[in-house]
Amino acid sequence: MNPKPTRRDALDNRERILTVAREAIAASSGTSHGVSLTAIAKEAGVGIGTLYRHFPTREALILELYRHDIQHLIDRAPVLLAGRPPLVALRLWFDEVAHYGRLKYGVAEVIHAATDGGADDEYFAPFVAAIALLLKAGAADGSLKSGLDPEDVLLQLSVLWRLDPARDGEARAGRILDLIVDGLRTAP
Repeated sequence: MNPKPTRRDALDNRERILTVAREAIAASSGTSHGVSLTAIAKEAGVGIGTLYRHFPTREALILELYRHDIQHLIDRAPVLLAGRPPLVALRLWFDEVAHYGRLKYGVAEVIHAATDGGADDEYFAPFVAAIALLLKAGAADGSLKSGLDPEDVLLQLSVLWRLDPARDGEARAGRILDLIVDGLRTAP
């Protein structure tokens, strides 16, 4: 028996809920605790029951935002490489990761718990592969050191999720990314 396909209006509702939730979490400095699910539903133009049908818990909503956003980052790596030199593509991608880190601030504990500290995270390997793609392209054109471990780079990037956006997080992220890129370059 084939499962019944999701109706277009249900998909639209889901996307509106995610968009509003992302904006609400970002506006609250990345914490989900002060974000009202009722306010999200109202802003998305749906009833609270509709929100709960799509996302039965606050954690389910946060995890879906995580899945959507992390997949977007994974997909962006080859797109950025297609039209730019590898070093430029890497830095632009890092900037997008930093932006995501500002959104993730305050909800990281929910994601960490749900993915068993990353051990059960289905996006870990594809995210590391996106980093590897960027590093390999940079090594091939000579702008980045060869033999860099993408998991080591991911560990360096993980500091971004700890930067409080309300306490000069954007400027600090830029400085940290400069340090990371300088360490990866063949000639800083």
